[in-house]
Amino acid sequence: MASPWLGTLHRDFPFYHEPYNQPPAANLDRMLKAGIGKLTANVSPMSIWMAYVDWLVHVQCSPSKQQELLTEAARKIWRWNEYELEVAQDDPHAEQTSVVPLPQDKRFADPAWRRWPFNVISQGFLLTQQWWHRATTDVSGVSLHHEEVVNFMVRQILDMYSPSNFLLTNPVVLHETLQTGGRNLVAGMQNAMKDLEHTINDTHPQDRSSFKVGKNLAVTPGKVVFRNRLIELIRYQPTTETVHETPILFVPAWIMKYYILDLSPKNSLVKYLLDQGYTVFMISWKNPLASDRDMSLEDYRKLGVMDALEAVLEQTGASHINAVGYCLGGTLLSIAAAAMARHHDRRLASMTLFASQVDFKEPGELSLFIDESQITLLEAIMWDQGYLDTKQMAGAFQLLRSNDLIWSRRLNQYLLGRSEPENDLMAWNVDATRMPFRMHSEYLRKLFLDNELAEGGYCVDDQPVALTDIRAPIFLVGTLTDHVAPWRSTFKIHLLADTEVTFLLTTGGHNAGVVSPPGQPRRSYQVATSQHHDPYVDPDIWQARTPRQEGSWWPEWERWLRKHSGKHIAPPPFGKTLYDAPGKYVLQP
Repeated sequence: MASPWLGTLHRDFPFYHEPYNQPPAANLDRMLKAGIGKLTANVSPMSIWMAYVDWLVHVQCSPSKQQELLTEAARKIWRWNEYELEVAQDDPHAEQTSVVPLPQDKRFADPAWRRWPFNVISQGFLLTQQWWHRATTDVSGVSLHHEEVVNFMVRQILDMYSPSNFLLTNPVVLHETLQTGGRNLVAGMQNAMKDLEHTINDTHPQDRSSFKVGKNLAVTPGKVVFRNRLIELIRYQPTTETVHETPILFVPAWIMKYYILDLSPKNSLVKYLLDQGYTVFMISWKNPLASDRDMSLEDYRKLGVMDALEAVLEQTGASHINAVGYCLGGTLLSIAAAAMARHHDRRLASMTLFASQVDFKEPGELSLFIDESQITLLEAIMWDQGYLDTKQMAGAFQLLRSNDLIWSRRLNQYLLGRSEPENDLMAWNVDATRMPFRMHSEYLRKLFLDNELAEGGYCVDDQPVALTDIRAPIFLVGTLTDHVAPWRSTFKIHLLADTEVTFLLTTGGHNAGVVSPPGQPRRSYQVATSQHHDPYVDPDIWQARTPRQEGSWWPEWERWLRKHSGKHIAPPPFGKTLYDAPGKYVLQP
């Protein structure tokens, strides 16, 4: 029997989640896990511990692996000593036998690292890094997920203790210190104190930036023409005398603000499309509060995609739209399109997905943070707060690229004393949004953990939806170095869609690969179309066979879009408008 105190907790605690009707004991579990999450940067120690035990026990039960690692350790120590002797004798052979860092590892790229003793130090670190990679992989019996978690955590520890992170073992920092008489360290201390002050005061990153929404970000003229409790719908002013009769509706990810698609005029995809003669609409998501904790993924479909679609058609008088989804917005658009197709709703003339996954079996390194233990911890944190905070999400993405987003930044700011450069994409990147408890829990469980959308288990109105029902042609953009939605994962749309699919693979990552206006250097892409009756082609074979084209992918997509946009007409008049773009939701901190 529950005690009277537990009954009071059940009824009166402000963060008790009534819709799920959890018993008081479950609330205590969640309180404990939420407290653990605050101490562990929202990473489940239980998940890490289970992975470590799985790895350790199987290593102990694998004498052959132990022998291999001992032999490998002896060989690397010998190789390091041999290299040290060659360097001491100025033997040019040493440079040829040295360990070369991975292409993405720029920590030891400066020529100063090739001088003694720093070359010896860096080689020792790289050899150690190689040994630990061998130690944490290919251990017979260890589950793949646990192997990836252990390998990832070891990488984090090694990255933390890299010689590039310390004054006395980094020749670049030592040189800068001698050249400036230590002024770089003073400036670095000032940078560190500023960051600490902003952390203590919980200052919004936009407050410290010279880039401001509505001033030099998201400045394409337009009007908010529709608003509900979840979205504002922005319609942009046309810039051409005639427009294509089929309008475009953008469904951006709600994990970030919409204006990555409307940054500065020079790299705004919205402005680019307006100048090509399109009528463009954009969903701007509300930044949820604790009071929005019960917002579901179905609410995002109905209040987001479907309400916006109805408003676009009403505003323009069109019978069809071209829908575009980015990242999570593309996943949601795919769900909405499948539900529409089930009911023979053919109002989508085409569907475009930017770096969006519909099959989550292989979601890349994000899967490191997705298992039952980790999701349970996140659910406890969200139950406590009503949402997942922006800082809590940012931590996971920073860990995935710790060299670039954590240690490289601290090296430049705290040891070299340099100010962090600013640009519009970086300003957007720190302007994150929160995730409502229920919606994010459903997203993680139904899509990431259970892969329901790809496997026919995701239900809309209590009936499963299938992507094979979609008949609208699909254009999908994958980015080559995407760590959020790996392009081989997005490529699986070919296995799940029974319609024409055009797949485009472009250089760059999840964000910079999408923001790719014409004229930028070192940009290229590959593109090919497959009909629904064409045989399946493996992504690696597709990449090898498909010719590479130089330049931005935007004109290529626009040429495809033009085929599905109808004739040219006079711009439809604006109906009811509420206020000027960028609206109010995007300004919510």
